[in-house]
Amino acid sequence: MVVGAFPIAKLLYLGIRQLSKPVANRIKAGARRSEFFKNYICLPPAHAYHWIEMRTKMRIMGFRGSAIKPLNEESAAELGAELLGETIIFLIGGGCLVIEYSRQAWNSRRKEEELNLWIKNLETQIGELALTTEILDTQLREMNRHLQSLPSTPSGK
Repeated sequence: MVVGAFPIAKLLYLGIRQLSKPVANRIKAGARRSEFFKNYICLPPAHAYHWIEMRTKMRIMGFRGSAIKPLNEESAAELGAELLGETIIFLIGGGCLVIEYSRQAWNSRRKEEELNLWIKNLETQIGELALTTEILDTQLREMNRHLQSLPSTPSGK
């Protein structure tokens, strides 16, 4: 087994994703305790999510003009904390995908550059071989010309 073939980066990304769930849970717990988080971070998205969800359900069921009852503060804080936690997990997962994509693109570019360098070296070698072939061809013509210029000897000595 080749040492470099072990996907250490993928293992690292998997570890980050596994750690994101406890981190999200910890942030959710802090959001439930903190009034600032509850009022400004958790409640507005929860109310918006509830309004959109209920509006969609009402339209699907055929109720057009029904008023939507807002969530109580405790339910909204719980829903907002859940939304925050899921958003964090989604962002960490998306970040891992972006990092993996950029790593794969970098590897692809590196391999392409190596291939281009190899092709350039081959072209250089072909050019050198063509030059050497021309030189040898010139020398061969010169030798043939010298051989033809020598006086011919009688064949019966």
